[in-house]
Amino acid sequence: MRAITVRDRDAGVGGLTLTDMPYPHAAENDVIVQVHAAGFTPGELDWPATWSDRAGRDRTPSIPGHELSGVVVELGYGTTGLTVGQRVFGLTDWTRNGSLAEYTAVEARNLAPLAADIDHTVAAALPISGLTAWQGLFDHAHLTTGQTVLIHGAAGGVGSIAVQLAREVGARVIGTGRADDREVALGLGAQTFLDLAADDVRHIGEVDVVFDVIGGDILERSTELVRPGGTLVTIAMPPSVQPKDGRAIFFVVEPDRARLTDLAERLRAGRLNPIVGAVRPLSETASAFARHGHRTPGKTIIQVAKEPGPQHS
Repeated sequence: MRAITVRDRDAGVGGLTLTDMPYPHAAENDVIVQVHAAGFTPGELDWPATWSDRAGRDRTPSIPGHELSGVVVELGYGTTGLTVGQRVFGLTDWTRNGSLAEYTAVEARNLAPLAADIDHTVAAALPISGLTAWQGLFDHAHLTTGQTVLIHGAAGGVGSIAVQLAREVGARVIGTGRADDREVALGLGAQTFLDLAADDVRHIGEVDVVFDVIGGDILERSTELVRPGGTLVTIAMPPSVQPKDGRAIFFVVEPDRARLTDLAERLRAGRLNPIVGAVRPLSETASAFARHGHRTPGKTIIQVAKEPGPQHS
């Protein structure tokens, strides 16, 4: 099968290569998915799990990408809850070969059924961004109706979904980003928008929740904005400074089939709209990594299979 692989940690994006790889093996409780569309995270080439397995052993050549939408083509021993021919979407394991391939082995519990009327390219934009947004806002920050949340990167993959989820529960949303992200963020439901290049976040005043996807100086300055009892959540880096009378939490997204199912239902009902940026073929993955986020709101998706497979709701 064709897949994007990496072998040299120092090569960066330039080391992404389209190669032939063996068809994956379905271990116990796995399924093999024919990948129709895949998502990636630009920073994943820096993650230790891209290069090593759970025991710390080198696992190159490895296949990056951790979001997928596709069709189940094989069940591993003991696998329940999914069937061959079923449309699914979800997350691949961090320390195993990922989604930038024609086929991949995934733990069945990391996948959720996908209705026939949801396009694979849209579904592939949802797993990491949707679960990250939900877990950050509600599982970690406990955002509730009437609170104010500051969402950095409000037009990006995670931020755009966080804005929509926060507005749906009745929170007041302040979004940040680049100047040309303003209309996107406001269109998603943010009531206020700040241009991070021109505006000082410290002028916002106190908020109940800060959701950070940027890190660095933005993360540090944002700790000053958390009101007593409030929470800063970040996926960028462990915070070096804590809010004076609040909490700062760094977290990594967890797979969750039930939540994925809920997010897909919101998508079908028109209550949630992931922003799909560019859609590129597998052969252009390296340039997609290099260009990710360059003036394109939303998430870049790699279209792997050209022909639609069997569709079951």
